[in-house]
Amino acid sequence: MSQPPNPGTPPGPQNKKIAIEIPGNLPATYANVAFITHTMSEVVLDFAQILPRMPKGMVNARIIMSPLHAKQLQLALAQSITTFEQQFGEIKMPKLPHIADYLFPPPAPGTDEQSGQ
Repeated sequence: MSQPPNPGTPPGPQNKKIAIEIPGNLPATYANVAFITHTMSEVVLDFAQILPRMPKGMVNARIIMSPLHAKQLQLALAQSITTFEQQFGEIKMPKLPHIADYLFPPPAPGTDEQSGQ
């Protein structure tokens, strides 16, 4: 007697490998802020960079994906962060109201804003 298919498993070959090529000249982009929006059919991730003492940030990458792929990304990130913390220790989240306050604190009173002295 055969077992019924698992409802979470797509039909077809199970261990099909897909080769993904990463071009050698693909530029890396640093982001320290992400904005996430969605519609019923898409999740939009805008990655931005905010630099200290700059009046505004810049979105430097936009990724659009289906809600299913966004959920799979969420699970993969959670798994990756768990593995990272097992290797290197817990990632401590700042207790400030905004992450930007932690990353880019205002200059201390009496310091020159341009030089930081």
